[in-house]
Amino acid sequence: MKAKDLDKTRQQLVRQMRRGVLELCVLAIASKKEAYPSDIIAELKASELIVVEGTLYPLLSRLKDQGLLEYNWRESNMGPPRKYYSITETGRTFLEELLQTWGSLVQAVDHSTQNINHNE
Repeated sequence: MKAKDLDKTRQQLVRQMRRGVLELCVLAIASKKEAYPSDIIAELKASELIVVEGTLYPLLSRLKDQGLLEYNWRESNMGPPRKYYSITETGRTFLEELLQTWGSLVQAVDHSTQNINHNE
């Protein structure tokens, strides 16, 4: 496979991995405190899970429809009211299950990749 093709494949895989953990991260952020979407985006960017509004809003809607998140409206000094998201009790239980699965997955990957000799 050509280097250009390998790089494209690597970039696609990295995007898929990030997308796969995005739901977990959004729920974790919302579990800490009520969060405005731009605050969620800022925290995800700080963690190098780059997200744009076009990606986040459908995810927030899906998580709300699944009963994992809820929102309330708050007045804003700078324009219309804002929607703030928080985790539901169902969402908190779901998040705990995801975190357990994540821990198991990290252990499995660590086990599978230990002792790799990078010089060969």
